[in-house]
Parts: sequence; C-alpha cells; structure tokens
Amino acid sequence: MEEENEVELLQRYRRDRRILLNYLLSGSLIKKVVMPPGAVSLDDVDLDQVSVDFVLNSVKKGEMLELSEAIRDYHDSTGFPHMNAGSEGEFFLATNPESSGSPPRRTPPAVPFVVPSPIMPDLTSSMPFDATEEDEPATMLKSQSINSGQDRNLTVDDIDDFEDEDDLEELTSRRYSRRSLNDTADLVVGLPSFATGVNDDDLRETAYEILLAAAGASGGLIVPSKEKKKEKKSRLLKKLGRSKSEQVTNQSQQSTGLTGLLETMRVQMEISEVMDIRTRQGLLNAMAGKVGKRMDALLVPLELLSCVSRTEFSDKKAYIRWQKRQLNMLEEGLVNHPVVGFGESGRKASEMRVLLARIEESESFAPSVGELQRIECLRSLREIAVPLAERPARGDLTGEVCHWADGYHLNVRLYEKLLLSVFDVLDEGKLTEEVEEILELLKSTWRILGITETIHHTCYAWVLFRQFVMTREHALLRLAIEQLNKVPLKEERGPQERMHLKSLYCKVENEEGSQELTFLQSFLTPIQKWADKQLADYHFHFSEALAMMENVVSISMVARRLLQEETGSAMQTVTDGDKIESYVSSSIKNAFLRTLQDVETMSNATDEHPLALLGEETKKLLKKDATVFIPVLSQWHSQAVVVSASLLHKLYGSKLKPFLNSVEQLTEDVVLVFPAADSFEEYVMDLITSSGGQSEASLKKLSPYKIETISGTLVLRWVNSQLSRILGWVERAIQQERWEPVSMQQRHGSSVVEVYRIVEETIDQFFALKIPMRSGEMNSLFRGIDNAFQVYAKHVVDNLASKEDIIPPVPILTRYRRESGIKAFVKKELNDPRLPDMRKSRDINVLTTSTLCVQLNTLYYGISHLNKLEDSIWERWTRKTKHGKSNIENSKKESFDGSRKDINAAIDRICEFTGTKIIFWDLREPFIENLYRPSVSESRLETLIEPLDVELNQLCDVIVEPLRDRIVTSLLQASLDGLVRVLLDGGPSRLFIPSDSKPLEEDLEVLKEFFISGGDGLPRGVVENQVARVRQIIKLQGYETRELIDDLKSASASDRSKLGADTKTLLRILCHRCDSEASQFLKKQYKIPKSGA
Repeated sequence: MEEENEVELLQRYRRDRRILLNYLLSGSLIKKVVMPPGAVSLDDVDLDQVSVDFVLNSVKKGEMLELSEAIRDYHDSTGFPHMNAGSEGEFFLATNPESSGSPPRRTPPAVPFVVPSPIMPDLTSSMPFDATEEDEPATMLKSQSINSGQDRNLTVDDIDDFEDEDDLEELTSRRYSRRSLNDTADLVVGLPSFATGVNDDDLRETAYEILLAAAGASGGLIVPSKEKKKEKKSRLLKKLGRSKSEQVTNQSQQSTGLTGLLETMRVQMEISEVMDIRTRQGLLNAMAGKVGKRMDALLVPLELLSCVSRTEFSDKKAYIRWQKRQLNMLEEGLVNHPVVGFGESGRKASEMRVLLARIEESESFAPSVGELQRIECLRSLREIAVPLAERPARGDLTGEVCHWADGYHLNVRLYEKLLLSVFDVLDEGKLTEEVEEILELLKSTWRILGITETIHHTCYAWVLFRQFVMTREHALLRLAIEQLNKVPLKEERGPQERMHLKSLYCKVENEEGSQELTFLQSFLTPIQKWADKQLADYHFHFSEALAMMENVVSISMVARRLLQEETGSAMQTVTDGDKIESYVSSSIKNAFLRTLQDVETMSNATDEHPLALLGEETKKLLKKDATVFIPVLSQWHSQAVVVSASLLHKLYGSKLKPFLNSVEQLTEDVVLVFPAADSFEEYVMDLITSSGGQSEASLKKLSPYKIETISGTLVLRWVNSQLSRILGWVERAIQQERWEPVSMQQRHGSSVVEVYRIVEETIDQFFALKIPMRSGEMNSLFRGIDNAFQVYAKHVVDNLASKEDIIPPVPILTRYRRESGIKAFVKKELNDPRLPDMRKSRDINVLTTSTLCVQLNTLYYGISHLNKLEDSIWERWTRKTKHGKSNIENSKKESFDGSRKDINAAIDRICEFTGTKIIFWDLREPFIENLYRPSVSESRLETLIEPLDVELNQLCDVIVEPLRDRIVTSLLQASLDGLVRVLLDGGPSRLFIPSDSKPLEEDLEVLKEFFISGGDGLPRGVVENQVARVRQIIKLQGYETRELIDDLKSASASDRSKLGADTKTLLRILCHRCDSEASQFLKKQYKIPKSGA
C-alpha cells in the first residue's frame, strides 16, 4: 500500500509540473518558443523531458526558448544529482548514504605507471580487464548482464505517459548513453574519412533506409498504423520496469514476422517512428509506376529526395538537415567512393557536384523560386546519377543491382551500422534475442551494399570485437574469434569474390604517412594493434583474467594469419613463436620496470638492500609468469618460459653487475644481496632445465652471475682471516695452560676446551653466512681447523724431553777379570755414565706423572670430539648445499685425517715418554742401577714391585679409562726395556752364571703377573707377547759358556744361530758371564778389554 501511495504522489507531482511548464510556455513570459523537430504544438512535446532550469533561465534572460535544447539539457543532467538553484551549498545525493555502508578501510591501490604504446597511444587500456569465468557460454541473451550486481532501476521520473514511440527511442538512447563504457576512440577501421562530413548518425539513418528498401524488395514493407497510446505506454512500462537479469517479452511477440522484426530493428537502431513512417511512405511512393522494378534496385537517396516533401517535417531546419544527409550520401556513393570509376575524365563528377550544390542552395531562395530550381536540379541529377548507379559491376546485369552505395568505404560503414543492431540497447555487452533473425534479415542488404560472405564475417567480427573492447564482455571476444575463423582463405574463395576483394583498397593518412590498405588490412590491422598493445603488457592487463588473455592471444594469431595471407610472403618470416616471444619480452620489461619502482619505494621504508629486494621481487614475478601466464602462451610457443626466464635473468643481471664488480670483501650488503641473487638464478636454471627441448643450449646462452665464484673468493678471505685468529688462540691457550684437570670428572686441561670454543664459534659464523658457497670453501675451513689441532698437538709434545736425556748411556763392553774386582775400563777417553745437566733435569722433573696424564687426557678429549665436530659440520653443509650423501661420505674420510694422525702420534709419544721416565728416571736407582747387583741372589726384582705399584696407581688415578691400557702397556714396555738393559748392558758390575736363569725366570714371571693383576690389568695375551723377547734372553743365560761360544761362532760365520739369538745378544751375554773361558774367547776374538778393578 505504501508503494502505491508513493506512486500516486509522484504522479500528482508530475502532473503539477506539467501544468506549470505549460503555463510558462503558453504565456507571454517567454519571447518565443521554438518547437522541436516533429512537433507542431505543445501537445506533441513530452513536458516531462523538458528541463525546468533551462526554461527558467530563458524567462530570466528574456531570450528565445528552443525546446530541443531544453530537452537536451534535461537528458544531459540525468546522470548527475539534482541541485537546488536557490540554495547555495545545499545538494542531494544520487545514492542513499544509509544503505551505502561504511567507507572502505583499505588504502586505495597505487596508480600503475604505463608507458603508452607507439602503436595506439590514446587507447584507453589503463584499467585491467575484470576477471571472467572461463566456462561462460558463448551465446548471450539480453537477459544476461555483465554487471548484474549493479543493476539500476528506472525511477518514476522515467515512467509516465509517452506521446509516441519517439519517447521510447529517446529513453532507450538515454539509458544507452548512461552506461559507463571503455573508450574506443582509437579503435577505428583503417578507412579514409568522408569528405562531406557524414557522421555516425547520418550513416545509421541511411543504413536503416537501405534496410527498408531491401525489406521492400521482398514485399514486407508496410506503413504502420498509429497504435493506441495506452497500449504503447503499457509496452514501454514493461520494458523499463524489468531488470537486466529478467527475461522480457520481446516486441516481436506483439507483431510477428518481417513486420515485427523491422520494428525491432527500428528500436535497436534508435530510429524515431516519425522518420520510419516517412521513409516507408517515400519508398512506396518511389515504386509507383515502376512495374518490374525491385525496391532494392532504387537509388534510395535520390528517390527519397524526390518523393518526400518538405511538409512532412515539423520545421525547416529538420528538413534541411535531412536533405543535406541525402545529398551527402549521393556524393559519397557516386562521386567520392564509386565502385566503378568515371570514364569521361571526371566531367560527370563535376556536374553532379554542381547539381548537388544547387539543390542545397535552393533552400535559401523564396519558396516558389527555390522549389522550381530544386525540381530542375533533381531531374538533371537523375539523368546523371541513375546510369552511374546502374552501371554493371561484379558481372551483374544493368539495372539488376543499384551500385550507389557499394563503393567499399561507404558500403562497409553502412553495413557496420546495421550490424550494431544485434546488441541489446539496455545491456551493450549482450546480444539481443533476435540476433539470428536480424543477421538473416541483413543478408537482404548484401545486393545493395555489395557485401560478400568474407566481408560479412570480417565486418561482424570487427563489430563484435569493438563492442567487446567497450564492454569487456568476454563472450563477445569468443564470438569475434568464431567469425574470424569463418573468413575463408584465398583458395577457398570463388574467383569472382577474389577479384572483388582484390579491388577493395584505400589510402589512409597516418603517422607513417600515406598507406595503402586492402579491405582485410583496414579491419584486421586495428584488431591486431589493439591485441598487440594489450599483450605487450599482459602482466598488467590480464593479471586477473587468464581466460580473456587466452582469447586475446587467439584473435591476435587469427588476425595475423589472415593478414599474412593477404600480404603474401612478406610477413612469413615472422612466425607465431616470434610474435609470442615479442609479447613476452615487452611485457616482462614493463613488469620489471614496475617492479623497480616498487622496490625503490620498499627499500626506502625498510633497511633491506634494494638489490636484495629486487632479486626477491623478480623471482616472484618470474614465478607468477611461469605458473600463470606461460601455460597460456605455451600453446603457441613451447619455449615461452625460456624466453621469460632468460630475459628476467638478463634484466636483473644488468642491475646486479655493477655491485658484483665493486665488492672486495664480505660485508653486510653482500650477505643480503648474494643469497637473493643466487636464489633467483637457481630458479631460472631450474625453469629452463625443466622446459625440455634445447634447455642445454639455452643455459649456455645465459651469462651467469658467477655468484658462487665471487662469494667463494670472499669467503676464502674471511676463512683465512678466521683461521689465523684460531691459530693465535691456540698459541695463547697453550701458553696459559697449567696442565691441571678442569675438575674431578673432567680430567683434561682447559686449553683444548678453549680451542674447541673458538673453532665452533668460527663454524657458526661460517654457516651463518647465507651466501652461496662451493665445496672449496668448505674444504679450506676443514684444512684450517685440521691444521689448528695439528699445531695444538705439536705444542703439547714440544715440551717433552728427549729419550736420550732420560736413558743413561750404555756402558762400554768389558770381559770378566778374575784377578781383580770389577773395574771400569775405557778404551778411549770417554766420560762415565752421567746425568743430564741441571736445566734439563729441572724440565724433566716438572713433567710429573700427573702432568703427563693430564696432557694425555687433553689430547684424547681433542681427538674424541673431532668426530662430533666433523659430523656437525657435514650435516650443516648438507642442509646448506643439498649435496648427495655419497659425496659427503667420501669427503668425510679425509676431513681431519691430519689432526687425528698427529694427535694419536702425540699420545703414543707421551705414553712412551711416561713409561720411560718412570723406569729410567723416577726408578733409575732401584731398577737401572741396583737390580741384580752385585749378583742376582742379592738383589731380586721383588724389591721393585712396590715402587712400581705406586707409580701405576698414580697413573690410573688420573688417566681416563680409554687410555688406561695404552699408558700401562707403555709402562710394561719400559719395564721390560729396563730389564733387558740390566741383563745385556748392566755394566762391569753385573755378572751372571748359568744357574741365574731360574731366578731370573721367576722374576720375569713376577713382573708379568704384576701387570696382569689377576685379570684387572692388561690382557694376558698382550703381556705374554711383550715378555717373550725377555724370556728368550733369560733362556740364553742358562746355557753353558761353550754352547754360547759355539753358537756365536756359528752365527758369525753363517748368520744362523742354533739358539735363536743374534750375535749382538750372544756377545753381550758372554761379556757379562762370570767365566774365564768366556773372557779368553772375547779377548782373542773381539779384543774386548777386561773390566777395571
């Protein structure tokens, strides 16, 4: 009920408005009121479409009022909010602010920087296409809308009593003009302009006249009767009240057949009912008395000039404008652009121009004089024009076809206006429901306009494509592609059509000068250029419309194929792949330029290096190109991804190269830039490799950044400086080391912990470098660390005394002397056995058993942690470089071999030194000097077990468990060495007899069991192996002197000993044998002196 009350109130307001306007216009307030064309009185004018403000201004100024201008002002202001003229600052919104929602919270997007293309610099394409559904149907009905969510319902101001169908046409035209369309000012066919100034409205109206003539040839032309006003209003309300998403009953349902279709065409082409009736009547009058003449063979403009009188127009101005259009059409069709040229050196053309000018001039004379001149000129014009129009062309008979409008330029322009009627006037992006019937009807105009199948498909494709550019309706583009695919190739056309198309060419003036274009070039070249411009920056134009991009590429390729065939072999050198490559190159460059600008903005807002940001953003750009756009372009160029990747690699490289040439050391900038550059280059390589084909050749064409090489040099410099720092710390740690256990549980020195700390810090810093590295840098780090531990091991053993400083010199060999006691004899002037000097003695004494054990523990700590350190390094290197495990396993074996070898050698040397020092230095007096002196029975080995046990306990208290057996084995070896020294080189104070072998054997068994310690000591097998050599010497002591002498003689002669001893051992046993026979033998055979008394 409320809605009905509102409508009634609005209707009352509108009636009051009309009454007031009628009062103003009928009274004496206005100097003069000029009626619009087609109106005789105010009853013929729809006052609802008259601007009140325009009328009031005319009243104030006292000027003449032209109602046509007031109506135009009303329509021009309908797209804007209404303003109150009396109240300044007061305004009304076109939308309801309460239902508009809150303002957007996000910031507006940045305005993209687009470099105008030299091809079509003014083409409006700065806004990217809206995303469309790929599965949108190709056939569209007017019930479908491209912006269904933004439907605008007509207001009650648009709905009221309409005087005739002119009002319907006016309102439809107004709705058409309100739609926001994309500018297509530069998307025009390559045809010359008309010399007479014919405009689009002239072409549209003439095209409709031709359509009526073609329809009249089939007998479908009748003059419609005046319909009831109420019925027309009902039809209009139904049309205006529907939304674009609803199905609507078409007007053809009220009037079916050809009559209904022509009515639909009238509305579609925005032709007023007055003009329609006038044209129909004129054509029917022209056919009067012409028996056997087809209406489509008439010279339409001439016949209308002859059969339509001035009285059928509302005012003189409308008649003059209509006459001017007809005269211009005759001049354009027969003089300026004839299909067959004049054969009389242009005489008839000059005569026609004079006649046309005189007809136009007649309107300026008095009615009687002017009408007489007009009739005479029309008679003369008919005598010249009819033969020209009916001249044979394309092989037809004289009079069969009237060729006044098939001079190529004019005919295709007229046919273009006819084809525009297929679009829904309420939704320009959709085809009307009657599209098939309309296209079939338009075929009837082919005879008049000289249209062939090729021309039709080409023109229809052009119209669809231009409408697509205006509306961005994806389905129109697909339909345009279908039409272009229907254009037959040269070999598919008939000979007559080939000759006809060959004759269609024109000269066009453009930026490049005068250019001669064929028919297909005139229509397809703008399509090709538009597609080229869009695809030259597809990253911007199609970022959200992939399906549309694919179809734009398709229409570009189809148009290109047709243009190539049209021009012959001249363009064949440029393949589809070359064209796609040019699109990729151009768009990549444009996208890269935008990326540069974005990076500049980002770098100012952050602390990141611009080249690092550029590398990341360029990688994102390439990734989007490879995953989004390249799959579309790959349909025409399989290696498109290679072109894209290679070009971006080159573009980024041009920015990166100066930076690479300037770096000399590892800086923060290098650490930021190198990873981004290397990551981008690696992605480029992967893309090219995965493309297949000639990927290897493509990779060779790239100019690599050589990031790894440059960074490798920088890293090597850094590693070398760090390794020098490590060696300095090693020296410092050794100097400060006191060889005291860190704790009861950690019985190693603190220096090795410090060395490991500095090494691990260096390794952490090494892997914190996120720049590319090769295995060479890793190996250099390994070698440096390996060298550091070798230096450490060397420093540990450098403080050890030499073995010669600990073991006393071997006494000179002497033989037994019975006459006197044991006396040393020196053959040459030799010093007696002596101790080292005071300084060496002090150094030896400093190295206590506890100190030596801490050194051993420290070295063991170093070598035992090498494996963990090594594994950690390789694990981190694997994560960093993603190398295969096999390569790492092979490299692991050689990582720290030098340090392992040197540390083990140092451990062996300290163990040997420790055992030797205990026996030959710490226990020198009870062991080396007093054991078995003066005889075996008087000084047995049992006396040494206790001091040995003390030393052994001291060792085991400090040494770590893994080294216990090694150090105890060294003590066993030193003990056996001391025992051998006593037995073979004990000096003149020690003498043995054969009966001593048994107690000696017993002493050896005691020593063996001491080290075995009931299973808690060394393994029995190890001990047995060690004492075997001493057991052999003791066994020799049990042999009689004669046996020893004979065996020594035999061994000296043949190097064979029956007793299994060497000559050196046998000789020394004889020197220590308390026996005169042995003494005599040694004197005689070896000149060995007697021992001194």
